[in-house]
Amino acid sequence: MTLPASSATSSTPTAAGLWKPVLLRAGIALVFGAVTVFWGSPSVYVLAWATGLYLVATAAGAFLAGSVPTAAAVIIGLSGVGALITQSDTGAAVSALVGLMVLGVSELVRGFRQRGRHVLARDWMISGVVGIGTAVALPFFIGLGAHALLGVAGGGAIISGVLWVLSGLSLRHDGRTPSAEAVN
Repeated sequence: MTLPASSATSSTPTAAGLWKPVLLRAGIALVFGAVTVFWGSPSVYVLAWATGLYLVATAAGAFLAGSVPTAAAVIIGLSGVGALITQSDTGAAVSALVGLMVLGVSELVRGFRQRGRHVLARDWMISGVVGIGTAVALPFFIGLGAHALLGVAGGGAIISGVLWVLSGLSLRHDGRTPSAEAVN
């Protein structure tokens, strides 16, 4: 095993260790996206439960992948709990707005701060823009009901899920260098 060339790279997680939590996060987003696509006529309860569970799982996945700090993960998780408690179109939309906005801003800021120093910096910036865009769009669809809200949130989840799948698979591939295989 070779040592990093500088102290700046020593704090950067290796690709070999990051791919699993990144793919976990991708799976969470894609499962939620699939639910939103294939549920034909969701009720407000489906909206609340799907959105709430998605936000709680995303908070955990983003925290494990190192995308957000602990405080942001807690806020995102609590916004999911808020969607579960309110059981209304407006409550689920506002909860998702808060959770996705915190997620998006956290990732965007982290991406800009770690640009050029962390392997996921660009992906955080893209995911941050997607999260912020989804959060900003949600209030315009409250009056259209659960189906529209799930469509908007699910669309953002599918976009970010595909991004994180590509990122996780790239990390997995990059982690399979001859020196990494010798250590494993």
